[in-house]
Amino acid sequence: MRKTIKYGSKIFPTLWILLVLISGDLKGQGLQLQPHQQLARDILQEIIEINTVDSAGTTEVAKALERRLLDAGFAREDVHVIGPSQKKMNLVARLRGRDTDRPAILLLAHIDVVEALRTDWNMDPWKLIEQDDHFYGRGVTDDKDEAAIYTANLIRYKQEGFVPDRDIIVALTADEEGGEFNGVQWLLENHRELIDAEYALNEGGGGEIKDGKHRLNAVQASEKVYQNFNLKAINPGGHSSLPRDDNAIYDLANALVRISEYRFPIMLNEVTEAYFKGTADVEGGSVAMNIATMLADPSNELAVARIQSEPGWNARLRTTCVATRLNGGHANNALPQTAEAIVNCRMLPTHDPQEVLSSLRRIAGSQTEVTAMGQANPSPPSPLTASVLDPIQKITEEMWPGVPIVPIMATGATDGLYLRRAGIPTYGVSGIFTDVDDNRAHGQDERILIKSFFEGQEFLFQLVKALSRAASIS
Repeated sequence: MRKTIKYGSKIFPTLWILLVLISGDLKGQGLQLQPHQQLARDILQEIIEINTVDSAGTTEVAKALERRLLDAGFAREDVHVIGPSQKKMNLVARLRGRDTDRPAILLLAHIDVVEALRTDWNMDPWKLIEQDDHFYGRGVTDDKDEAAIYTANLIRYKQEGFVPDRDIIVALTADEEGGEFNGVQWLLENHRELIDAEYALNEGGGGEIKDGKHRLNAVQASEKVYQNFNLKAINPGGHSSLPRDDNAIYDLANALVRISEYRFPIMLNEVTEAYFKGTADVEGGSVAMNIATMLADPSNELAVARIQSEPGWNARLRTTCVATRLNGGHANNALPQTAEAIVNCRMLPTHDPQEVLSSLRRIAGSQTEVTAMGQANPSPPSPLTASVLDPIQKITEEMWPGVPIVPIMATGATDGLYLRRAGIPTYGVSGIFTDVDDNRAHGQDERILIKSFFEGQEFLFQLVKALSRAASIS
């Protein structure tokens, strides 16, 4: 039975009142933020206003949050600022649970951000600005919002005397956006005991708002594998006044055209099947019919054609490869001796990178060399286990009645790939809803709805509590 509280002459469910308090929408009564909300806002402002691009590093933010946790009563031995570089420190904090034999839950967020130039923005990216019902600033959606929420919620648990059934670990890390000192990778290799857990919550999920309506709450359970390939055509060259039938630039261009026209086979897995089923329920109509047909018969060309015409859906059907860089020739009056291109592939987690390389070589043809650049980092999908998904669904229903949860495979990459490779299943979930037509992560005037920020805070507070008591996923 849901808990209720009295407000005036009426009785409402507790979570209804929480949502009203979050939105401040009691018709002009001017409600103030609750203490835990004010704390999250203060932390967000503090860390947004510390520049943590690659050249600046993350240490100042890690130490600022360390001070807050120690001041809140966390033991010195449970709060660590640690890393391989004085500029690229990570924060790891632990709330002790009553059962030391149960594996912990890890809450992961990165505190580095991509570059932001003041001249590119309409406001200062290194100030938290409240405007038009949004918080603005570099990192408010990627990923300092979740870093602030996890820190504030950990302090709130402490203040309220909440003792979880198992340890809760918060790790706020460096170089997710790029750099030489990826925090998750370094912690796994050097101090796994600090972050070892049964599973982790991470960025990569979140809610969708479309035309002002909350549509779905996504749970990221897998992500595609990043791999670059170098294509190179070689030719003896010669004087440009004596063209040859063979030409390095033309050979490369023809290879790229063939690659652009090629479609890797559809390769569905547990996560992507669940994603398309959830998408069908949300979209309805002809989209649902096409998805149902495709799931029943992936060889149905008409249904597949209609689905793959939308880039986001196509990217979840198959491995995709696209040319991203190009260079060729050495002089305006000489036939090119070399021409090179970079093709970036986002491979399905179940797709063998060697098979992708073999396919690209076959498609490119004998006149173009294809070589893999670096090593792919395969990341196995996380299991769609009821002990994780059921609490997410329950709290989603309480906060946003009728909104479904939908498992997704991210087309990009997060630090979850390192955890999954290390045997720690990872789920991207936040309860932070954003407008699908207004995604400004990594872009100009990055922003987050203020209401969504505080809703996400409450969602994650309730979810982590529930998961700390839930059964194991195995």
